[in-house]
Amino acid sequence: MLLSIIVPTYGAPEKLEELAARIKSSLLETAAGDYELILVNDACPKGSWELIKSIVLDDENVKGVNLSRNFGQHYAITAGLEQATGDWSVVMDCDLQDLPEEIPNLYKAAVDGYDIVFASRTQRRDSKLKGLGSALFYKTLTYATDTHQTSKVANFGIYSRKVVDALLQFNEQLRFLPVNMRWLGFKTLELPVEHAAREGSESSYSLIKLLRLSLDIIFSFSNKPMGLLVRAGIIIASLSIIVAFAFTMQYFVKGVSVQGWTGIMVSLWFMFGCLLFAIGMIGVYVGKAFNEGKQRPIYIIDEIITKPK
Repeated sequence: MLLSIIVPTYGAPEKLEELAARIKSSLLETAAGDYELILVNDACPKGSWELIKSIVLDDENVKGVNLSRNFGQHYAITAGLEQATGDWSVVMDCDLQDLPEEIPNLYKAAVDGYDIVFASRTQRRDSKLKGLGSALFYKTLTYATDTHQTSKVANFGIYSRKVVDALLQFNEQLRFLPVNMRWLGFKTLELPVEHAAREGSESSYSLIKLLRLSLDIIFSFSNKPMGLLVRAGIIIASLSIIVAFAFTMQYFVKGVSVQGWTGIMVSLWFMFGCLLFAIGMIGVYVGKAFNEGKQRPIYIIDEIITKPK
């Protein structure tokens, strides 16, 4: 098998038939029918699974994978990659913002000597608020994970067989494809591609979900928050010593007595808040370690369907 196209589906079921048709048309010359389209239903509440089954019955190149419940986009991607048999695997979204017509360009770039080719969106067709949230999200990821991350690159890309095999060796619970792929290394290229405007459906990633995801990724992929906490503690302790020294000098040199409990109470409340924050952060890391220690499967497949031969 030359190409495996993995598409996690949660929203936009109305786009799936067009997606399958455009992928087939785009790969007529590049793959000559030697490809598989793996549609992974992540418990879409809009009836995607019934539509996927009908697409599978009409096209022998399509495989349907139904998860037992909603696990999340990157877990659905992992489920699709587990089923992929291609020499190259393409990951893309189901809402047609990732253009199927760009797949041949990604493949041509990959066979020139790259194991990972990320689709870099030349112009994102999202709202300004969503674009701002994504930019902040990826800047935070770059700092926290010590890897180059950009809002122009998401899941859309093509990956060689050895990259997919290496990725599937990951055992941790949290998955985020761009960070995982960057961590692997290998020869990587960012290829400029067109990005379509979203029509009809809304993104499943709200700003709140992006914030929650960014915190999960930071605490799962990085120990930098602990380092920042240590620095904050050193700074606060140093400032406390400076303030105490200043008050002492005022008392002995200028004879100024410091009266009242306001400053003391404010300091106590401030330090108490810092301690609670520190304990809470440690608790988050302990919780992450607890979840990893359970060794639960990251997804469960309910059903896999292909067209009968």
